[in-house]
Amino acid sequence: MAPAQTAHTADPVLTRLVQQDTVPWYKKKNLRVLYCLLLPTCIGIEMTSGFDSQMINTVQISSKWQKYFNHPEGSLLGIISAAYNLGAICALPFVPLVNDNLGRRWAIFIGSWIMVFGAMLQGFANGAAMYVIARWFLGFGIPFCIIAGSSLMGELAYPKERPIMTSLFNALYFVGALIAAGISFGTQKLNSDWAWRIPSLLQCGPSLFQIAFIFFIPESPRFLISKDRADEAFQVLVKYHAEGNSESEFVKAEMTQIETTLKIELEVSKRSWWEMVATPGMRKRVIIGSFLGLFTQWSGNTLISYYLNDLLKLIGYTDPNFKGKLNIGLNSWSLVNAVAISLVVRRFPRRKMYLTCTVALLLCYIGWTVSMQQFMATHGKVAAKVVIFFIFAYSPCYNIGYNALTYTYLVELFPFAQRAKGITIFQFWGRGAGFFTTFVNPIGLKNIKWKWLVTYCCWLAFENVFVYFMFPETYGRTLEELAFLFEDQALADQATMTVEKQIHHDDPGSPHEKSIGGHMKELV
Repeated sequence: MAPAQTAHTADPVLTRLVQQDTVPWYKKKNLRVLYCLLLPTCIGIEMTSGFDSQMINTVQISSKWQKYFNHPEGSLLGIISAAYNLGAICALPFVPLVNDNLGRRWAIFIGSWIMVFGAMLQGFANGAAMYVIARWFLGFGIPFCIIAGSSLMGELAYPKERPIMTSLFNALYFVGALIAAGISFGTQKLNSDWAWRIPSLLQCGPSLFQIAFIFFIPESPRFLISKDRADEAFQVLVKYHAEGNSESEFVKAEMTQIETTLKIELEVSKRSWWEMVATPGMRKRVIIGSFLGLFTQWSGNTLISYYLNDLLKLIGYTDPNFKGKLNIGLNSWSLVNAVAISLVVRRFPRRKMYLTCTVALLLCYIGWTVSMQQFMATHGKVAAKVVIFFIFAYSPCYNIGYNALTYTYLVELFPFAQRAKGITIFQFWGRGAGFFTTFVNPIGLKNIKWKWLVTYCCWLAFENVFVYFMFPETYGRTLEELAFLFEDQALADQATMTVEKQIHHDDPGSPHEKSIGGHMKELV
């Protein structure tokens, strides 16, 4: 079987026009405002997930939390951490219904209120049962926001910045993680239950920002067109992609491309779950999206995110002050390299970045496993420090693919009509994998210690093979040009010809290429 290096795509008409635009986004007033509003409403959504992973990681260091919940370990500690992902799994059947019927903004609004309720419940928990239920509600709300937010960013952003925006979506996970690590470390000094209640309550912070700002941004133009609200969609594109110029040739071509592609999609789409496996192309998308969900959670990241305390205990570090500082340092390093990688993501093909990621992760885990085994055998300080080195080295290895590209790739992989369902499938497998690993990690570490890392080495080897043979290249195309990635070329050609017709106004010799270039200069 040949590696999936290329994919069947239409001629990139609109992509060529985008490449003619040399004006940076920060010189476009309306686009500048849009991106600033997308920060708290969409890009910041994953801050909640980052806050959760580090909050539950760091409060375990607190003696007050340990005492209040009677020093949980094994399966009880596993279910406390895993309840978040269990709630997310339970929410997934409802997420596409809200996304496709009420729109992206309402999905974010509803999901945010659910998470605010969960954070309040968590902060005032009176025992382990209530704490687990609260975390279930937090998990139930997050998929509404993640699926809607990642789609909305991809569908609102100007094509040139779309890969960066969707890549930053995951990068801000570490902003939440760093804030949670800092707050939890600071509250450890409190000699009361507020040492863990304050971080638990503050988890609602990102959700409150989403609630406050979500209706200041426009709805997805693609959603509006799918609901026969084309005039509204056109106005959104004019305002943000042409700085208010309603005569923009680029926006007319973009509008034509979206309308044509959506018409073709919706003509063959029954908007049901069956269509996700009805054709070979959709089945391949579902397989890729499903395994990507597994890879994002089974690559060893949950071990660091949720059980750093246990890992450090295994290599002889028991001082809460040292562990708290190391946790803050690790999250600061992760934030820096994640943002840096996101800012350069549009310069490199997707497959190369994913393969670099999987190879680096495998090598990192092999080194980590060997050094952990050496410490368990000799209890040498050098081996312990090498383990910490690999924990830090893991971060950029993971972020170059599974953090920076995940939602960029999913938005490009699934057409509009199936996008919410496609990302929901990804979330199902990702949350399921996350639930499994967060539940079994403390059991594995307790029973077989360093040998537990060997299981991750084996899985990472499989990831390399799967990515090489199955992942198609989606680099350098608009969403509509990728809509028929695995389908009949005739459908792609139909959409392309319609856009060409709009650009040239049925006259192959017309000088509209020049007028488009002129329009790009007008955006200054």
